[in-house]
Amino acid sequence: MDAFLSAVTNVNNAINSVVWNYGVFLLVGAGLIMTLCTKVFQISHLKHWWTETICQVFKKDSASTKKTDNKTISQWQSLCTALAATIGTGNIAGVAAAIVIGGPGAVFWMWFAAFLGMMTNYSENVLGIYYRRRNKDGEWSGGAMYYLADGLGSKKGMKGVSKVLAVLFAIFAILASFGIGNMGQVNKITLNMQSAFFAEDCLGYIGNTDIPVINLVIGLALVVIGALIILGGLQRIASFAERVVPFMAIVYVIGSLVIMFMNLDKLGAMFSAIFKFAWGAEAVAGGAIGTVIVQGCKRGVFSNEAGLGSSVMVHSSSNVKEPVRQGMWGIFEVFFDTMIACTMSAIVCLSSGYINLETGAADAVVAANSGATLVSMAFGNAFGWFGQAFVAIAMLLFAFTTVLGWSQYGSKAVEYLFGMTAVKIYKVIFVLMIVSGAVMQSSLAWDISDTFNGLMMVPNLIAVVALFPLVAKITQNYVNRKIKGKDEAPLLSYDAAIQAEMAAHLDEE
Repeated sequence: MDAFLSAVTNVNNAINSVVWNYGVFLLVGAGLIMTLCTKVFQISHLKHWWTETICQVFKKDSASTKKTDNKTISQWQSLCTALAATIGTGNIAGVAAAIVIGGPGAVFWMWFAAFLGMMTNYSENVLGIYYRRRNKDGEWSGGAMYYLADGLGSKKGMKGVSKVLAVLFAIFAILASFGIGNMGQVNKITLNMQSAFFAEDCLGYIGNTDIPVINLVIGLALVVIGALIILGGLQRIASFAERVVPFMAIVYVIGSLVIMFMNLDKLGAMFSAIFKFAWGAEAVAGGAIGTVIVQGCKRGVFSNEAGLGSSVMVHSSSNVKEPVRQGMWGIFEVFFDTMIACTMSAIVCLSSGYINLETGAADAVVAANSGATLVSMAFGNAFGWFGQAFVAIAMLLFAFTTVLGWSQYGSKAVEYLFGMTAVKIYKVIFVLMIVSGAVMQSSLAWDISDTFNGLMMVPNLIAVVALFPLVAKITQNYVNRKIKGKDEAPLLSYDAAIQAEMAAHLDEE
């Protein structure tokens, strides 16, 4: 068995290395194409998309926050559910790992990847809304599977290839949902909760293993909570997300800002180190600028998932009529996740004293565990035990909401492959797998699912890049109508019946 596991590990490591080391540049390239084809929409229409997204939340009776029926969720709920899946351990432990392994300059490349990723996520959501359809329960179903099959598949000679890619994407999404979207997140929750609040052997160990009973207790508690929410369907997940995600994000940002102001004298040196080491000014982690770029881009993608085709499965369930309107929520999703949340984590890490701002090197103790505890140590320095407890609770909320979001991603992938009945079975299995993550000791399951997570980007980006003329056309149509005031027929759906239905209610937005 050991030999088999060793062989599986070696094969997975080889595939993972290729997928992520080269996939990062595929993601950046796709982001650049989508940025250029939309005429740098994230900058040229910054005021517009900002006004049409987060500013709408503070307006009374805004269509963005209203639910129109029990078969859809509001635009705001779709954002919160997507953020629930993206704001996770990557925003805390992931950022710390990028800085420890790649140096402070990795933060710059995280920003760079996010800037381009805004338009990748935008394009995914535009295509997701344009190619979505209703399932037999009357709910919207959309995602990379659909714009692969119907979008890429509409091109000459691509019908068969597109269907194969759609199936592969769905399979990769299901496998990734069990690992990186479930067991991996729960494992992080358990380790952090045990470290912050419990002695490892406070309840003894499970049988003859060295697995603490407290891990099992935490896992079973999460199974019960997860079942109550996940088995209730998207409506319950979205309702939970819109209450928890804004709260946890704001509290985490405030805590980080407090630490920033406590170290205001270091702020200049922090940003100086970020830009200096972004270009490999001095030796960090082997001195290779490639390491800095890959770590920054990779961790940025880990965090915001732009280009993986995941969050579009939730965004497509929105009651929105305009594809571009949901696309703009996708821009904001990446902006908040990386430019705000990840930047706050970076400031916490760089002000901790465990990163030498002159050389970019990490403290030996921090480097030994790849920065896994760096944010917790930084908060501990600032607030004592309360700071460490705060990070543990933040990790609990961040990671658990990620589990909820990924349950929806997996559900939509299962629905595409096997139909609605199979979704119920999937959800039960997904919930039960939570306890496996709590007692998991080997990182193999996490590593394999990480590979499948990366593999999702390949078919997704093939479709996004191949359909960039359509994205550009839909975007220009929206700009002409909504910003320039031209009289044009809207482009809302590939399906004539859905196009007519959405057009009839377009004035409600």
